[in-house]
Amino acid sequence: MIIAVDGPAASGKGTVARALARHYGLPHLDTGLLYRAIAHNVSREELNPEREADAVAASKFPDSLLDDEALRSDEIGRLASIVSAHPLVRAALLHRQKRFAARPGGAVLDGRDIGTVIAPNAQVKLFVRATPTIRAKRRHAELRARGSTISLDRVLADIRARDLRDTGRSTAPLVMAADAILLDTSFLSIDASVQKAIELVDHRRAHRLPAG
Repeated sequence: MIIAVDGPAASGKGTVARALARHYGLPHLDTGLLYRAIAHNVSREELNPEREADAVAASKFPDSLLDDEALRSDEIGRLASIVSAHPLVRAALLHRQKRFAARPGGAVLDGRDIGTVIAPNAQVKLFVRATPTIRAKRRHAELRARGSTISLDRVLADIRARDLRDTGRSTAPLVMAADAILLDTSFLSIDASVQKAIELVDHRRAHRLPAG
């Protein structure tokens, strides 16, 4: 079983995806970390994230880099949103993501184009969303917990800028797949969001017509 979880930044898709992977005993890939790894390389090598050739040059990295806590900083997230808009960067990571989705027994992947590009034949697709203000408050709390002094207004502006880049890019824009199930986490706790996601997956599996 392949479960595709898409949605904008700080919507809760990562939390939901990890919980689903644990619940169903499936491997999980946060595809956003792949773009954060490229952003990390761009930053470390002092390249220009706006320049596609620079971003592509930084697209080769070992899987071990995905465990680096530095990838989760807000600045790397901002750069990741920029490099992910480049078509050639997305092409460079396409096979890596598709290979993960094709694992025997299935997998859970979360990102912004899983249900539309990476795994369009996924048995279950969820689109997780929340209002920009609520997403900004969540991200702001995470950053403050890590010692950041960034303001809520700055985080909200960044969230809105990322949304514009993600939905407006020419290649693999963030969009809800036609056969995806909407999960709005705006007013749900983490536990409630996870429980609702499990219910939606179980319902889709029970009512999915057999292939052919």
